[in-house]
Amino acid sequence: MRNPKSYYVYIMANTRFTTLYVGITNDLTRRVFEHQQRTDPRSFTARYNLTQLVHFEECGDVNAAITREKQLKSWSRARKEALINSTNPAHENLAADWYT
Repeated sequence: MRNPKSYYVYIMANTRFTTLYVGITNDLTRRVFEHQQRTDPRSFTARYNLTQLVHFEECGDVNAAITREKQLKSWSRARKEALINSTNPAHENLAADWYT
């Protein structure tokens, strides 16, 4: 999964798909694990129980990832849902089997 020069833009959701979070990382496996374990109980993702990875994109460098993250954050919820539905229509947790 990890390419040392890659960055990832990702979207987390809760199990009921009522709240979405867009983030960026250079280690997607670690970052999703941190969200799932609620390493910072005061964080937005912990407070809203955002433990499901529903979308991610690999970017070649940090600047491209930051630009894409800002773009996705500026989108309406409907547009984010359309993006997620285009690749993950069942809203499955894409990281469900990463830690078993």
